[in-house]
Amino acid sequence: MRKLEYLENKNICHRQIRHARLALGLSQTELAAKMQEKKVCLDQQMISRVENNRRIVTDFELLCFCDVLGLDLFELLRQCRAQSGPQEGAASHAGCEKKIDTGLPSGLSYR
Repeated sequence: MRKLEYLENKNICHRQIRHARLALGLSQTELAAKMQEKKVCLDQQMISRVENNRRIVTDFELLCFCDVLGLDLFELLRQCRAQSGPQEGAASHAGCEKKIDTGLPSGLSYR
């Protein structure tokens, strides 16, 4: 099976997810229950693996984490990138800095 990692990370949002959960005073079990209420099947062990950088986070899981934890998706990703963004000289990630044309008029964003 192919190993899914980015700069030795299974996910780049583990620190922010743990920090937000703790700031809300939620246990991993309570967070898992809230995720399940949103129809995302994660249990306490899966939350632990996410927070300890041992499990990938899918796009729909990330959206649900943001919803449950009261996080802004774009701010979360900005923080993640600042903490674990592309390293200088990382040849395998050349070109990742390229701007993406969203098709939106200048000044508009997906918020």
